[in-house]
Amino acid sequence: MQSIVTKYTQFCAFCGKPTNTLHHLVFGISERQLSEEDGLTIGSCDKCHEFHKNNPIACKMSKMMGQLAFEKRKCAEGMTEDEAREAFRKRYGRSYL
Repeated sequence: MQSIVTKYTQFCAFCGKPTNTLHHLVFGISERQLSEEDGLTIGSCDKCHEFHKNNPIACKMSKMMGQLAFEKRKCAEGMTEDEAREAFRKRYGRSYL
């Protein structure tokens, strides 16, 4: 699925340089595929992507941003905020907020 966060995935969301890499906002063994299906991706250059891998705060913020984007989409589709939060928990197994 195309990103629900930005239509500019050809540019790094962190530094603005051109890129062909997608960063999955919610990641892990099973979460990466779900993130792809839900459009929870942004563009990232290799240098910025490496930074996130080695920074626990950046990892947590990425997952929070992914959850917020997911919940915003679900609310736009007619769910309440509580229903959207519960939908994320059911799909990803936990809440990051």
